[in-house]
Amino acid sequence: MEIFTLLENLEEIIEKSKSVPFTSKGLVDRDELLDIIKEIRIQLPDELKQAKWIKEERQRILVEAQKEADGIVKEAENRIIAMIDEHEITRKAYNQKNEIIESANEMSREISQGTKEYADNLLSSTEAVLTTTLENLQKNMTEALNMMQISLEDTLKTIQNSRKELN
Repeated sequence: MEIFTLLENLEEIIEKSKSVPFTSKGLVDRDELLDIIKEIRIQLPDELKQAKWIKEERQRILVEAQKEADGIVKEAENRIIAMIDEHEITRKAYNQKNEIIESANEMSREISQGTKEYADNLLSSTEAVLTTTLENLQKNMTEALNMMQISLEDTLKTIQNSRKELN
């Protein structure tokens, strides 16, 4: 299951939970929630692997773009050397070389920027999901502990009252 689906399942369980009378607390199946949390933990490494792959792919694209730019520069230099005897041709070749280099550099910058933005967006949304999951888990655990405490206190009062009635 995908992490987002698991999170939706958690939300659904919490929303459909039976409420404790006279409180805004709800009763949830602890084992069911723990199973979903376990699934989320299992899924997280896949998300992290995907982020690592994106980082490596970004680096590969940058290296490839640099190689292409270097090839274009080398090609331009070879053309200039071949035409060096003719001044006008040499000047045009020099200008063309500069345009090619600038174009290759611009393309490299655009690819690099796009890759960085994509990786940042992916990491940002993963961070948001993890933060929300952690907050929800903390909230649910606090609510569950409070409900258990109230229930135990009520049971203790009932026992104490019953003992008083016996005496």
